Amino acid sequence: MSLRLLLASGNAGKLREFRAILGALGALVESAGSVEYPEEGDDYEANARAKALAAAQQCGVPALADDSGIEVMALGWAPGPRSARYGGPGLDDRGRLVRLLAQIEQLDDAERVARFVCVAALALPDGTVATARGVCPGILRREVVGAGGFGYDPIFQPDGFECTMAELDAEEKNRISHRGQALRELWLAVDDLIGSGS
Repeated sequence: MSLRLLLASGNAGKLREFRAILGALGALVESAGSVEYPEEGDDYEANARAKALAAAQQCGVPALADDSGIEVMALGWAPGPRSARYGGPGLDDRGRLVRLLAQIEQLDDAERVARFVCVAALALPDGTVATARGVCPGILRREVVGAGGFGYDPIFQPDGFECTMAELDAEEKNRISHRGQALRELWLAVDDLIGSGS
């Protein structure tokens, strides 16, 4: 029997990736639906913990969340935890991506070092929380390439690849991605966490 976990996110791309990564490990991931979340701040772990706890406590079952971002060395590792809010509330994924490209337009290839970061959290209704972190290093391309993935994937080229994250098939992306790393590490704590909280 699969372990049922709720995902504290309305992002369809994240739900798809959580289902693929954790489904292969024996979890059934469903959307948490209508949950009231706290305002997000500037720390990946605090954001992920707060979202997972909100869903677990409001729904009464174990819940997952993550906070992810892209970090650009030349921008002092910004936008980081503010990646999904980068440029203000008026921008969608494409608008944020275009804004970032404009900011780094004058940089040489050697200066376009970047990384994706993810902190994933699993929370129980009793307040118990476990977290795990994943990092995927790479560079930022000068143009949008690829139709897969979401967010900043079309301009991010992972180290060791000649294509963007958006050009990888889902299985390969999940194998190397920051989110895949964090979720596989978090899964190692699931048995202990669920057992101690039951």
